[in-house]
Amino acid sequence: MAKLYFHYSTMNAGKSTLLLQASHNYREGGMATFLMTAQMDDRAGHGQIASRIGIAEPAATFALQDDMYQMVQARLAQGAVACVFVDEAQFLTKAQVWQLARAVDDLGVPVMCYGLRVDFQGNLFPGSAALLAWADEMREVRTICHCGRKATMVVRKGPDGRVLREGEQVVIGGNDTYQSLCRRHWRAATGDL
Repeated sequence: MAKLYFHYSTMNAGKSTLLLQASHNYREGGMATFLMTAQMDDRAGHGQIASRIGIAEPAATFALQDDMYQMVQARLAQGAVACVFVDEAQFLTKAQVWQLARAVDDLGVPVMCYGLRVDFQGNLFPGSAALLAWADEMREVRTICHCGRKATMVVRKGPDGRVLREGEQVVIGGNDTYQSLCRRHWRAATGDL
């Protein structure tokens, strides 16, 4: 039975690595997969899912106005797909998460979404909130704070290296821009002590 999965964590937890490994495992078994990633995140190049450990695969891209159900349906019309993988799932809209849930239910294809749970201010992303509400199964991908505790929060740093407390929810960046922390160190970094 097909399910909607949400694998979530903070930055630098290895979500993309896990996605690419899972897709590889399907393909090793002779099954096709359909990889998708957010159009706005082109850090690895347009239409690429890449891991910091050096592996990458091409992927279809989605934008805020795209209908995810129609994209999955169009891919299935080209041939069987054993699983759909969505990277940067925090950038999905609430409507797009519902469209993926419909694809699971109506088209019978499993969908595995990988993304951030919260932004640098500790707020849920719209896509993540919808996935937390509607996913059949959720799995936390764990990473650690510099103190050794589980990292559950992330801070954004400005060009001067100082922690930012305000700004747009979405700013694409990597290790130079974001740092994963435990809640206690996030509070200390943001001045909430």
